[in-house]
Amino acid sequence: MIEDFFIRLAVDFVSVFILLRLIYYPNYKKIEFFFTFFIFNLTIFLITILLNTVEMSIGAAFGLFAVFSMLRYRTEGISMKDMTYLFLFIAIGMITAIMKGSWEELLMLNSLILAFTYALESNFLLKKELSKVIQYENIEMIKPEHHQALIDDLRKRTGLNVQRISIDEIDFLKDKAVIQVYYYENRKD
Repeated sequence: MIEDFFIRLAVDFVSVFILLRLIYYPNYKKIEFFFTFFIFNLTIFLITILLNTVEMSIGAAFGLFAVFSMLRYRTEGISMKDMTYLFLFIAIGMITAIMKGSWEELLMLNSLILAFTYALESNFLLKKELSKVIQYENIEMIKPEHHQALIDDLRKRTGLNVQRISIDEIDFLKDKAVIQVYYYENRKD
């Protein structure tokens, strides 16, 4: 029993480390969530291990999972990507603690989660389209007939390979527009 606990804890720790340090951080460069992600995962893992040792229905365990998930999801100021990563950290902790299979199966399941996350975060499956909001002062260029010239001007000014745009606001009094530019990430790594 104690050996099983430490093997599961090791698998959980390695999975979290890979997800946090090798997938999340290289893409987003945010270290402020390291503590939150790691502690959330560890807490879910320990509580689920504890609940797994006492007689409890799987519905009650998933109810607990939902409660912990909603605590952080209700907080404003966290992006959809960060919420998804939080869900992944919670799920890995719960899966690692509750799965009844061998530790090799557990390792394989966590590896599958990590592999899919990495594939979706890299440009391997999809090109990453990013966006920026631009304050644009050349209001004459926002006319539909100048669409391509506007994109070319935005490419020249920003240095980004702008693929498409959307005009969010137009202020004729100040002669400016708020434009959302969409571009593909050019990765060097």
